[in-house]
Amino acid sequence: MQRVPSTQALRALEAFARLGTIWQAAEELNLTKSAVTHQLRQLERDLGFPISDKVGTKLALTPAGRRYALDVRKALDALNNAAARSATSGPSGVLTVSCPPGFASHWLCTVVEGFHTAFPDIHLNLTTPRRLDDVSNPEVDVFISFGREFSGGVALELLREIAYTPLCSPAYLNKLDGLATPAALARATLLHLNDYGEWSSWMRMVDLPEEWARKGIRFADMNLAYSAALAGQGIAMGDEFVCSADLLSGKLVRPFPDRLATQNAYYLAVPRDRPRNATVAAFVSWIKEALPEI
Repeated sequence: MQRVPSTQALRALEAFARLGTIWQAAEELNLTKSAVTHQLRQLERDLGFPISDKVGTKLALTPAGRRYALDVRKALDALNNAAARSATSGPSGVLTVSCPPGFASHWLCTVVEGFHTAFPDIHLNLTTPRRLDDVSNPEVDVFISFGREFSGGVALELLREIAYTPLCSPAYLNKLDGLATPAALARATLLHLNDYGEWSSWMRMVDLPEEWARKGIRFADMNLAYSAALAGQGIAMGDEFVCSADLLSGKLVRPFPDRLATQNAYYLAVPRDRPRNATVAAFVSWIKEALPEI
């Protein structure tokens, strides 16, 4: 098998053919003129045919040397392009993420294009669970789950602790001529998710009668309650994180500063029965960076 020439010798030949003189090639390659000449001589020995010849006092390529130099240039370009592609390529594949509907519609779906831009070779599928704490779907790679206890073989990582606070639209606040104190809620329509629990806890926290919480409208889904709040139909006990975009834009406002802490939180849950591959790692890293400050 013919000996493969060294890359340094091939680069010396390509530079000499392109620039036309030994000294220019030496300057570009940060070598001495004698080193470039030595590389060309070594290349001739490896190839078995002459690639250069003296023309007067100067060294010039032979016709065979020029043809070979052209092939070398194409090969070096291909190697450089391959290195560039490898350096810039990121993780690829299909990634399925499960997250609660409210989390998805009010926050994740408003920023998810950023993930696609950062990782264009990852095909992202978003789905919603049957329950907010469900981590059982075998087709899911990463769960964003809400709660404090999760059954199943998953590795948990805290994503965001949350607190609840009354939220309403500016139009509804104006309709009530403002709410100077929490006691003014006596004339407001309260919007509840499933039951009266969160409003009851908030009323106790601000020393208001707990029975005040047992009025208003109940919704079976967070999106319904928040849609009603955005439409000026009442005041919802809102998740500050999920509603962060609407708060930032001014679509929702906080009538009061009082915040109700909760043991529940949003967690990242990754199944233990499969390795954390590059696509999962990319999503986990991205979502941590994308989380808003509240």
